[in-house]
Amino acid sequence: MTELNWRHQTIIQALLSRGPLKEDQFHRIFTGLTGKTPGSDRRRFDDFLLKINKALSYVQFELRGCRFQYDGQVYYGVVNNVSDEESKLGTKYSVAQIAFYKAIIEAIVQDGAAQGTISNIDALNLRLENQVLMGTTSQSHGGLPHVPPALKNFSISMKEKTLDELVQDQWLSVTPDNYIGLGVRSFLDLRSWFRSNDVPACEVCNEAGVKAALCQKEGCTARIHEYCLKKLFSERKVMINLFFSKTENSCGTQWQYTVTKAEAVEDDEPNYPTQSQPPVGSKKKRLRRNEIGDGDISGSSQASLPGGPNLRRSTRSSIRLQ
Repeated sequence: MTELNWRHQTIIQALLSRGPLKEDQFHRIFTGLTGKTPGSDRRRFDDFLLKINKALSYVQFELRGCRFQYDGQVYYGVVNNVSDEESKLGTKYSVAQIAFYKAIIEAIVQDGAAQGTISNIDALNLRLENQVLMGTTSQSHGGLPHVPPALKNFSISMKEKTLDELVQDQWLSVTPDNYIGLGVRSFLDLRSWFRSNDVPACEVCNEAGVKAALCQKEGCTARIHEYCLKKLFSERKVMINLFFSKTENSCGTQWQYTVTKAEAVEDDEPNYPTQSQPPVGSKKKRLRRNEIGDGDISGSSQASLPGGPNLRRSTRSSIRLQ
């Protein structure tokens, strides 16, 4: 088993005690511990995280990075590698609360408009009877699956309290317009769940497109995160003016993206690299080069981040959840 020093242990403790940290916060802790910045010494940063993950792998945990799809910011957190959503919640939540959380996730990811949210009223009205585990042998006299009393008796007030707890613990989030969305911890922990449930992936980063722009062509399932569109246009240098830029996806349909003055200025400013920048080429080739794979940090710490380099895009189903 890999032995960790006090610097590694401090990073782990910070993530466990504070929860997921924004990239700049995480970088500041790393710099304070090592005297190095990820931007100037990326190899040391990668090796530092890789050593942590070799140790955490013995207990099926992982230090992982992800983008929060509602604002595009990168977060780091320690996650459970067991691939079912119930295990992520641990023992703090009751069976009914876990069923409620699962119902919210499914309602959000099944939204064909990829808004990534559900209204508070719709969330409170979700029926938990649908969350009875498939394959259970317990059935009523009518041959239907037995619904536990805890689910039947889960009241609106209990749901409201659970929503508050899930938001506080960062499993869910509240958007500026007071809609319910997934939280940072859900994006960190449920990556494999998104894939196994055929949640359509972003055409650029291959992460689940929970909140994304959709292809306008009827019948096309392609979707791209807003922040991926912004990065894609910025890297392609097609922003001739500050109005509209266009690109194409695999079906040949042109995408449009409005570039604001603030974004144009921001793109000119240096920032910490989270991936190797792809070389400039033809439109279709450049789109393929932006595709990433699973994002498993166990091979490289950079691979834990959206847009990590040298990863082969995994095969996925493009069928939306029914």
